Amino acid sequence: MPVSPPHLVAVPAGSVLLRDARSESSREVSLESFRIGATQITRAQHAATSGSAEAVGGSPQHPAHPATWFEAVRWCNAASREEGIEPAYTIRGRDVHWDLSAAGFRLPTEAEWEWACRAGTSGPAYGTLADIAWTAADHLEGPQEVGLKRANDFGLFDTLGNVWEWCWDYADPARYADYRSLRGGGWSDRSWSCRASVRRASAPDAVLEDVGFRVARGAVGEKGSAAAQGWSAAADRARARAIWPLPVGWTPLAPLPAGAPGESTDFGH
Repeated sequence: MPVSPPHLVAVPAGSVLLRDARSESSREVSLESFRIGATQITRAQHAATSGSAEAVGGSPQHPAHPATWFEAVRWCNAASREEGIEPAYTIRGRDVHWDLSAAGFRLPTEAEWEWACRAGTSGPAYGTLADIAWTAADHLEGPQEVGLKRANDFGLFDTLGNVWEWCWDYADPARYADYRSLRGGGWSDRSWSCRASVRRASAPDAVLEDVGFRVARGAVGEKGSAAAQGWSAAADRARARAIWPLPVGWTPLAPLPAGAPGESTDFGH
C-alpha cells in the first residue's frame, strides 16, 4: 500500500519568547510563516523513504523511534529527493550544513517548534494534558499511534507527549558540544516534562527509545545566509565560547571545519 508523505500544515507568522534556564536569559523571536508536519514521522513513512524494513511489532502509524538526529536529517534529504525538491542539508561526517534557501524537508528550529506547539497560547500546554498528550499518567509501555489525541489550534497533533522531537539547534554548545535540542516530552514523562518550554538534549548519534522527529519544509532565507527563524551560525559560535577555567564536565563545541561541506552519508537516494 502506498505511504502518504508527511501532511504539512501552514503555521502563521508570529513571535515567541524563548527561555534558557542555565543562563537565566530570554529572548523574543519573530518568525515568518512556515509549514510543519501535523504529526511526527511515522514508522511507515520512515521505512518507505529510507528503504529500511519496519521494526517488528507495533503499528505503522506509531511515530518512528528511536531515531537519532543524524538519521532525521538524512531522512529529510531522502524525502526531499523523492519529492523532486532541493534537499535542505549537505552532510560531511558529523558536519551538517543547512541551506536556508532550499525548499526541502528539514527539522524545525527550536523557535519554530515552540511557536507551532503553543499555537498562540501562553501557558505550559495548549490544553489539558489528558486530552492532548500521551504521558506517564496513561501508564503506557511505549508510544501510541499519531493523531489520536486532540490537535492544537494550528492543527498539530502530539507536540507534547508520545515521543520527544529533534530540533535543528544546538542545545548548549559551551557545555554539551554538539548535543542537539529535543522538545515535547514522551509517553513515560510526567507532566512537568511535557510543557511547551521544556528543553532536553542529547548527542546527535544517540539512540534513545523515546525520541522521534517531526519535519518542517521550505526556504526561510537567501542562499548563503546563516540566520533565520530564531537560529544563527554566529550565535552558535558565540554560545560555544566557554567560560574559563572550564567547569568540570563541560565540553565546548570545537570549531567546524573551514570550507564548503561536501555530502557523504545518506539513505542512498
